[in-house]
Amino acid sequence: MSRGQILLLVLLSVVFGLGAVFFAKQWMDNQTMPTTEVEVVERVPVIVAAMEIPATTIIEEQHLSTRLIEKSWFSENQFSDQNEVIGKIASENLYPDEIVLNQRLSVPGEGATLAAVIPEDKRAVTIRVNDVIGVAGFLLPGNKVDILNTVKYGKNSANTSTVLKDIKVLAVDQTARTNDNKPVIVRAVTLEVSPRDAEKLLSAKSKGDIQLALRNPHAVEPKVVKYVAPPRVTIIKGTESANIRVRE
Repeated sequence: MSRGQILLLVLLSVVFGLGAVFFAKQWMDNQTMPTTEVEVVERVPVIVAAMEIPATTIIEEQHLSTRLIEKSWFSENQFSDQNEVIGKIASENLYPDEIVLNQRLSVPGEGATLAAVIPEDKRAVTIRVNDVIGVAGFLLPGNKVDILNTVKYGKNSANTSTVLKDIKVLAVDQTARTNDNKPVIVRAVTLEVSPRDAEKLLSAKSKGDIQLALRNPHAVEPKVVKYVAPPRVTIIKGTESANIRVRE
């Protein structure tokens, strides 16, 4: 093989090699590259409690913090601006990192601090007490008590009965909350009762002496199941009558 033929073969090999590389690159460029779709989640700020906020507390800036949540989770009962919450009153205890909801707050214009935290179906009734009735000063807001009524029928005759059970103490004197567990002699105790229980309490107070019995906060009142006899009807036939139980 002559030298010219060898050079021609080498030149053709180079041309074919470059052509193969070119077409291979074109083929690879034309292939569909896999794509990864990244979901973009929009987040918005929401106001949360930065610390435990006891009920009846007027909320200040240090009580609040801000977190980011998905926009789809944000509702009209939540807040995105601290200025919308500052100055309102906590109707219930709020705990750290809990989202502040509108229904758990009240505004000063709706009434006094205590009135704002009374449930709609309850009433606050205040009774005058002394060191004995007030359990020697150991009553604190949030305690539960039983209310006893003693009626005297004579010098040597009296009867004591429990009028109400498991009643919540809303305030002692004019204090609706306290962090001090020391006994304090008070002159008045405000209780949370239903309208019907308020009538019972005031009626009992007019009949005799009232005494408060402090309850264990973990005590569970056993449920009393009353037996109700099924209704009966009397059927009269002529001169005969029969009393028959009605079946459901």
